[in-house]
Amino acid sequence: MSARRLLHTSPEGARWSLAREDREVFVLHEAGGAPERIGLARFLDGDPAAPERRALIDLVATLAEAVPVTGAPPEAGAAAAEPSPGEAVL
Repeated sequence: MSARRLLHTSPEGARWSLAREDREVFVLHEAGGAPERIGLARFLDGDPAAPERRALIDLVATLAEAVPVTGAPPEAGAAAAEPSPGEAVL
């Protein structure tokens, strides 16, 4: 596993994690047996009230909150602005 972030642990001990291996991103479900890889589309298509699904939705929502949107979107084909000297490129 290249990277893993815990989403939810059930009272019974089942665990759901957002995982990445190479370029594949999936939900890893561990519940006593062999771990199960669940594709994101299938996972998100599940029970809307499931706490593990809600946890993934909440995590994705934090990405939208992290970077405020300002102004109009760039024109198609427009180059990005160059960073100022000393400015971090993320």
